[in-house]
Amino acid sequence: MANLGNPQNTIDVIQKHGFRFQKKYGQNFLIDTHVLDKIVSAAGVTKDDLVLEIGPGIGTMTQYLAEAAREVVAVEIDKNLIPILEETLSEYDNVTILNEDILKVDIAALAEEKNGGKPIKVVANLPYYITTPIIMGLFESGVPLDNITIMVQKEVADRMQVGPGTKDYGALSLAVQYYAKPEIVANVPPNCFIPRPNVGSAVIRLTRYPKPPVEVEDPKKMFALIRASFNQRRKTLVNGLSNAPEIKASKEDVQNAIAKMGLSETIRGEALTLEQFAALSNLL
Repeated sequence: MANLGNPQNTIDVIQKHGFRFQKKYGQNFLIDTHVLDKIVSAAGVTKDDLVLEIGPGIGTMTQYLAEAAREVVAVEIDKNLIPILEETLSEYDNVTILNEDILKVDIAALAEEKNGGKPIKVVANLPYYITTPIIMGLFESGVPLDNITIMVQKEVADRMQVGPGTKDYGALSLAVQYYAKPEIVANVPPNCFIPRPNVGSAVIRLTRYPKPPVEVEDPKKMFALIRASFNQRRKTLVNGLSNAPEIKASKEDVQNAIAKMGLSETIRGEALTLEQFAALSNLL
């Protein structure tokens, strides 16, 4: 089968099937063999691995994964791509294509059935609007994960790996860093895709921690605190939290907790580290 990392082969497949790109699915197909190699090596895919690929498109990345992995399960939401995938992946007997919405797939059951409950590797090229729900869904579901290696918009990748005090730092940074170690492995310019997106992309690998780096009694409560403190970025932490209906804490409670941590009463949420949010959550 023709290597789809070659732009002409991708164009041929799209034209042959009369495929129409759908804006709602944020479809941009990768046409750069170097980037494809980089993703497979960053994910550390070996012949022992089950890889879950989210959004295979026409199967470009899937071909590379199928060569490297024991088995690939590719989940594609767009039914118009299924006949194309069946053709471009016809030579591989270790690929299963599911025409599903990844947010509705029982990934834990899949990992149990196809990988005996051992950690799986996830590879994806995700549109902007669905990046956070997919990543958080994977982490929060308790699915056994080794790492998630994903292509996302450059600014989203930056946001996942920054620390306190930067403008990109926010709830996503903290959520990702609670579950995993983030590392940008490649920056990918728009000309590596068909059609060309308007913004640059990056490949980021999130390596799952065996256990979170902070001790927190109730992670759900901590994330509610984090969301409340970034919902109104310009407010002080005291005001942001005492005005948030989902945080059952009075202004006085918050002031006392912040004082106990040796922090200034005028501090903003964006100045706190993950450790400090954990401590605050435990105090409240």
